[in-house]
Amino acid sequence: MESIANIQGLTVKYGSFTALDNLTVNVPAGCIGLLGPNGAGKTTLLKTVLGFVQPASGTATVLGHSIETEGKFIRQKIGLMPEQDCHIPGMSAVRFVAYAGELSGMPKAQALRRAHEVLEYCGLGEARYRQVETYSTGMKQRIKFAQALVHGPKLLLLDEPTNGLDPKGRDDMLELVRTVCHDKGLSAIVSSHLLPDVERTCDQVIVLMKGTVRAQGLISDLKKLQGFPVDVELREPNPNFTTEILQAGVKLISAKSASFRLLVPGNDREISKTVQACARKAGAQVRGLSRAERTLEEIFLTAVQDQNDTSHINRPIADISQSQTNEPPVITGEN
Repeated sequence: MESIANIQGLTVKYGSFTALDNLTVNVPAGCIGLLGPNGAGKTTLLKTVLGFVQPASGTATVLGHSIETEGKFIRQKIGLMPEQDCHIPGMSAVRFVAYAGELSGMPKAQALRRAHEVLEYCGLGEARYRQVETYSTGMKQRIKFAQALVHGPKLLLLDEPTNGLDPKGRDDMLELVRTVCHDKGLSAIVSSHLLPDVERTCDQVIVLMKGTVRAQGLISDLKKLQGFPVDVELREPNPNFTTEILQAGVKLISAKSASFRLLVPGNDREISKTVQACARKAGAQVRGLSRAERTLEEIFLTAVQDQNDTSHINRPIADISQSQTNEPPVITGEN
């Protein structure tokens, strides 16, 4: 698969604090979710690949250019949507976005024409003539997205793109990101602490923890569980069901009230037959039976659950021992 960035042994320090610790990762083309709790190094990584932060050691190339010697070329090919507002008071939206295009090296007339196009595409319409300080939070997020697109970048860096948005604005922004990446073919790195946002927009994820890569891969692959377990939901709790499935040689992975995750030998038909037979013997009624897969929350928790164990750095998350949890993690902040 084509690579948009290749990072080898990158270390970044702020005084005695190590923000990125010998980080090595190959970032493929596509829409990539960059996940991690506070202090994981997400924003530092984005700043480093843009050339805003100098690493203590290590190397990296972005879109074929070295971050050490070709930072200007990298920035010309990247569209950055920062988390914080970046507009200039007193400017209309169209003038601000055009100015961003000029800063990227576009001729003034071309930048203005392109600004009209991307603002229209982002849904601002006639509002693009208003001064940006009069905009709502949702409109300001659209401006930031437009200025990231104006110069026709090869790669988007989106830092908390739904920050501060209401549910409708959040849906609109996520749809914009999905459309640009999946319909227009742009690559993007979406840094977010909102796991549902990443799942809706991204094909792959990279999980950072303490400046190192804890997991990476396709979301669809990471969700798969070894051994093809099944989720069973009974109409109501029945303690006899557990007894029956264990006697039938079924492995009980987890149980909570009337919900069970089981590892049942056989094909789909045999699995269904075994579960139904156990339910009949227990006097229980099966309400649902489906192949089990992990949520993105479980994937994240598995990757970062042991902060002192670094044996799983840079390994696919499918190879990490699986944890069973009843409560999804809450990730707050951005870095």
